[in-house]
Amino acid sequence: MLVSSLEEAQLLLQQFWQDRTLPYIFVEGEAISCLSLLASNSVDTVMTSPPYWQKREYANHRSIGSEPTIQAYVDSLLQVFAEIRRVLKPTGSFWLNLGDSYKDKNLCGIPWRVAIALQDRQGWILRNAVVWSKLKGAPDNSEDKLRNVHELVFHLVKQKEYYYDTTQVRNKPKSTAVRNGTIVTATGVSGVNYRRQIQRSTALTEEEKSNALRALDLTLDKVASGELFDFRMIIRGQQRTTHSRSPKVSGRAAELEKRGFYILPYDNRGSKPGDVWEIIPEDQWRTDSHDAPFPEELCTIPIQLTCPPGGIVLDPFAGTGTAVLAAVKLRRRGIGIDIAREYLEIASSRLANCQPQLL
Repeated sequence: MLVSSLEEAQLLLQQFWQDRTLPYIFVEGEAISCLSLLASNSVDTVMTSPPYWQKREYANHRSIGSEPTIQAYVDSLLQVFAEIRRVLKPTGSFWLNLGDSYKDKNLCGIPWRVAIALQDRQGWILRNAVVWSKLKGAPDNSEDKLRNVHELVFHLVKQKEYYYDTTQVRNKPKSTAVRNGTIVTATGVSGVNYRRQIQRSTALTEEEKSNALRALDLTLDKVASGELFDFRMIIRGQQRTTHSRSPKVSGRAAELEKRGFYILPYDNRGSKPGDVWEIIPEDQWRTDSHDAPFPEELCTIPIQLTCPPGGIVLDPFAGTGTAVLAAVKLRRRGIGIDIAREYLEIASSRLANCQPQLL
């Protein structure tokens, strides 16, 4: 559904809140004006990419991104983000994708200027700064700098406790194998080297050796039974202590000092994604008129992590509706706002054929 007046938007939003079978709504207008129509603490996740500073003129609209100075641009964004903070639930998350700009050959550091302003001026908690590695970039004929092939995606929250579900995004653990009658984990751990290091150690007492061998055998039994799929063992005088060698700041270091070893079990659910995402920009296959669409894949992990099934995803700079499309495909609901009607018409057509059942 696409509406173009604030009065129509207000009526349709009321219907949207009351009828949970409505999967999405698009509203034409400036972000701040349209956000003012949303109730406080009503949105689960915000996933957005505002216009970058002095990069493009979006559909002949004088909008955010056209400010004469960096500070004016940051101030404009923070006015919108104050409204985002208001409409976001206390347990909600704000994912912000921003690219950088050059001015007089000087890389401006705009994404970090915005992130720090959000922390210092609005009290946001920054949980991750994800590097979006695009794997390719636009042609760059400059002879005095490297190609720019990454952008940042910030994950911000209002409070220390928030909705976060890693079960849908974890990498499936690889299975163990049997080699020469010995169970070997997917990363090649059989326990043979650890056993040899313990037995030959001059840094462990006999009692510590006995305890370490017993702990190793128990861990290998868990691997053999399928209770554990992988692990690492840190032995005094052999492996480097994780995080810090100081027992004052590291519990692991304190355990190593006290017992002479410790075991690091891997999570049986698989590993979480890291903070570098390799995703090809969507302009490789998109053919519509938007100058800078972000890829649907970039929205998938944030939505799965921080928006509960059936929850609401908001994009106040919706463009051609990629974040809303990703939300609906993932059985969430979406609200998209944009100043350019021509983009929202494209968004509506993209959503028209996407009608999965909502939970």
